[in-house]
Amino acid sequence: MSYIWPIALVVMSNILYQICAKSVPRELDALASLTVTYLVGAVCSAVMFFILNPGADLFREYSKLNAAPVLLGVSVVGLEVGFICAYKAGWPVSTASLVQSAFLSVALIFVGALLYREAITPSKVLGMVVCLVGL
Repeated sequence: MSYIWPIALVVMSNILYQICAKSVPRELDALASLTVTYLVGAVCSAVMFFILNPGADLFREYSKLNAAPVLLGVSVVGLEVGFICAYKAGWPVSTASLVQSAFLSVALIFVGALLYREAITPSKVLGMVVCLVGL
C-alpha cells in the first residue's frame, strides 16, 4: 500500500488539478489566479506539516533547504501557467495533458540516463515509440 497510495494521490489530485485549471475564468489573468492558488497551497502545507509532525519546528526544517524547493516552485509556476494558458487557447482537457505527458515521458528517459545513470532499455525505447505514435 505504501507503494500505491502516492500514485493514487497524484492521479486523483491531477484530475482535480486539470478540472480546476480548465475552469479558471478566461478573463482572469493566469498569474493573478496563481497568487490565490499558492496562498491556499502554502496554508494547506503548513497546516498539514503541523498535523503530521506534532511539536515540530517549521523554521528548523527550513534550515535544511537547498535550491531544489526554490526551483521546484519556479517549475510549478511554469506548469500552472502553461496549462491554464493552453486551456484558454482552446486545448481540450483530454488532449493537453496527454500530449504533454507523452513528450514528458520521452524527455524523462533521457534525463534519467544523463542525470541519474538510469539505463535506456529496449522496453523504454519501445515505450517512447508508443508514446510518440499515440500522438
